[in-house]
Amino acid sequence: MDMQEILTDLKQLVAQRLTSNGSIDDTAGHEESKIALKFARSMNGRMVDMPQFNIAECIVLSIAVAPHIQPNFFDAIIQEHFPQGGEFPEFGGVKTGNNRGMIPTGETAVFMLAGDNFEKRLQVQELFSEDHFFFSKNILWLEHVKEGEPMMSGRIILSQEWIDKLLFGKISRPKFSPDFPARLITTKMEWNDLVLHDQTSEQINDIRVWLEYNRELMTDENISRKIKPGYRALFYGPPGTGKTITATMLGKQFDKDVYRVDLSQVVSKYIGETEKNLEKIFVRAEHQNWILFFDEGDALFGKRTNVQTSIDKHANQEVSYLLQRVEDFPGLIILASNFKSNLDTAFLRRFNALIYFPMPDAAERYELWKKSLPQKIKTDPAIQFKVIADKYELSGASILNVMHFAALKAVANQSYIITQNDIFEGIRKELMKEEKSM
Repeated sequence: MDMQEILTDLKQLVAQRLTSNGSIDDTAGHEESKIALKFARSMNGRMVDMPQFNIAECIVLSIAVAPHIQPNFFDAIIQEHFPQGGEFPEFGGVKTGNNRGMIPTGETAVFMLAGDNFEKRLQVQELFSEDHFFFSKNILWLEHVKEGEPMMSGRIILSQEWIDKLLFGKISRPKFSPDFPARLITTKMEWNDLVLHDQTSEQINDIRVWLEYNRELMTDENISRKIKPGYRALFYGPPGTGKTITATMLGKQFDKDVYRVDLSQVVSKYIGETEKNLEKIFVRAEHQNWILFFDEGDALFGKRTNVQTSIDKHANQEVSYLLQRVEDFPGLIILASNFKSNLDTAFLRRFNALIYFPMPDAAERYELWKKSLPQKIKTDPAIQFKVIADKYELSGASILNVMHFAALKAVANQSYIITQNDIFEGIRKELMKEEKSM
């Protein structure tokens, strides 16, 4: 059954309730029950591999999603039953700035599910409590209202993930914006393209084991109540040693999206704004199968200072907020930094793994040179990559940059042969970046 049929059933339910003016007699109640049952079956049948909802929960979901399909859904029904117009406060609903149709509120759900039945009205309000899985799983909630106003007068807000699920049967990836300051990172590389130190590889394998088996372990009642659900790893070491690509490869292997948090959009000089920006990411990510990657995390996870000014106090509050949020996150968080010593020790204690990415040694550099060779462009036989690897201490990223430079030169001069001079020129450029000479 498609969403159009579901909305048709919802329209019948709304019409029944408006006709009875909130009262439920035996005939109307029986008819509404038949419609509601058919509606619940339709809704649950549409949501494959998703939780099964009871009748009341299905109706609340449909009320919330209706304006996302037909902006005038509720207005048209009310106008049909009350052509003379007038106020009808029992039905609830509000108008917003950008939308000209009625947006349902908690009062709309209460009227639909309970009418004027006092006990049922209280039961419906429990659907919007913090104890209900609607809220705890970030499915839907009520908008906060001004102090003194009835809580149920807040708009029913359906999360974007569940709008996508109900309308399209899948979740669309969030776009980078001020409301979601993180970018999806991907790679075409494979694990055998990487050259990592043996100890680094061994520790990365520990993360693989967690990703593969932790969900099964957390079904153990004794373990699950004593161990935090998430995993926190610190990747530290010089630039270009594979920290970012390793995080991306973990996501690729286990079919998890990896989002790199954009610190330029997160960190704010205004008090409370940094925490607010981070909260947008954590709230969106904690119910998804994502990996969060904080690159150059020193700006967020730096050491706390002695409080001497209000700025110091605010900075320490940010760190305290992050400590709590990182510890509570149920998925994998990876923090990358050039120096472990820059981080607050309170964070280090909470990390499951501290993984060092050293500069490659001569043997590893030789492997990197060989793996970076293009397939369709030849190399001058005079180039001795073993000698070059022994002599020049370059990171994996720098070696790839050199090969990219030399290969472009080969294509530009139409020789399609990488020369020794171009390799050395590329090395010189990379060393200049670090203010080194050949």
